[in-house]
Amino acid sequence: MLYEKEAQCLPSSGSMAGIQPGCAVFSEDEGLHLDDEGVSMDDIKTYMQQVGKQARAASRIMAQAATLEKNLGLEKMAAAILSGSSRLIAANVKDISVAHTNGMDAASIDRLTLTDKSIRSMAEGMLQIAALPDPIGEINDLKFRPSGIQVGKMRVPLGVIGIIYESRPNVTADAAGLCLKSGNAAILRGGSEAIHTNQAIAACVLQGLRESGLPESAVQVIDTTDRAAVGELITMQEYVDVIVPRGGKSLIERISQEARVPVIKHLDGICHVYIDEEADLQKAIRIADNAKTQRYGVCNAMETLLVAASVAEQVLPSLADIYRDRGVELRGDEMARRLVPHMVQATEEDWRTEYLAPVLSVRIVAGLDEAIAHINTYGSSHTDSIVTENYSRAMRFLREVDSSSVMVNASTRFADGFEYGLGAEIGISTDKIHARGPVGLEGLTSQKYIVLGSGQIRT
Repeated sequence: MLYEKEAQCLPSSGSMAGIQPGCAVFSEDEGLHLDDEGVSMDDIKTYMQQVGKQARAASRIMAQAATLEKNLGLEKMAAAILSGSSRLIAANVKDISVAHTNGMDAASIDRLTLTDKSIRSMAEGMLQIAALPDPIGEINDLKFRPSGIQVGKMRVPLGVIGIIYESRPNVTADAAGLCLKSGNAAILRGGSEAIHTNQAIAACVLQGLRESGLPESAVQVIDTTDRAAVGELITMQEYVDVIVPRGGKSLIERISQEARVPVIKHLDGICHVYIDEEADLQKAIRIADNAKTQRYGVCNAMETLLVAASVAEQVLPSLADIYRDRGVELRGDEMARRLVPHMVQATEEDWRTEYLAPVLSVRIVAGLDEAIAHINTYGSSHTDSIVTENYSRAMRFLREVDSSSVMVNASTRFADGFEYGLGAEIGISTDKIHARGPVGLEGLTSQKYIVLGSGQIRT
């Protein structure tokens, strides 16, 4: 799991066969590649099978772990992250240096960067997860049937969760914490751009597992950035119960197409804010500003602003001035451009685009009906918000917008597990089966029916 170079971890032949997960099989600078001498597809397959077997064994132990044991593990991980902050920053500097050399764009570097504040947030996320109620073993809906039996549902872990992610190294900590508290084992595969940072965080996670007496293979970080390992992970049905991809659209599309394991995912974050004709316009300006400019390279940033025609002249020029001062390029329809001439002409493709950049589409709509129709046509079912003081309009928006998070008088930037009180999130799901919206502890569990009887037999 770590960049250790202990001789006992290395096979004499140079092959990965027989290597125990957790031992280094690649150099700090090079990584493992298929064209390396002695490394083949069979080596990677064997290695991934070992990772899977260990994860499956660990998942059975984790499913039985007591709440106090899991909470202790989270507390130890948080302490290790805080005490290791200087090492985390040093590792992150290496990744950022490589990112600049490779010409990575500013939004991606922003997602990659660790700061003292983000390290504290990672540790705080662990502690928040520890403070949350343990969902495992919770019994719901227990009811007597005419036969005298009681039927209910018990919450149980999913088992082994594979998480594949890019850029954001905090996912290593968040995923480890959520999987641990929900009684699952995790196999984590981060992107090559964050390899040093991910391995440094993994060392903290491993330390927490070790100090709390939990199985070290409960959280395994894949030792190679080779894409062949991803291909193995997403097809290991005998060892992996669900895959959660976090990253760019191309990554998620590939995994969705090739996976033989169920996937929890979202492809795009095309989020909208609609300023209704009965909005408090000062409130609307604050929300529309924050939803776009608080941070650009995130999936819950607003990408399209919709404004009711009756208030457009009052609110849009003021917002345009704010966006111009913040360096945001505006792409508007004809009506919007009449009010703000410096807008670029929007195209049909703009309404379907997740920019992840200081670019915003703007459209003036006749009213609520047209706003809802636009969102349900062009949106990605991620997060959409209405600004209005009219209760009936707000309720219609909540009912009729088909997204995983729908908001009234709030910035789309709140669509986040931490802000929803989940402690952290493993991702956002725009699917409608199993989990939807920010996926926290409950989203990493399932339910099974339980039956309590007192000797009843069926006649």
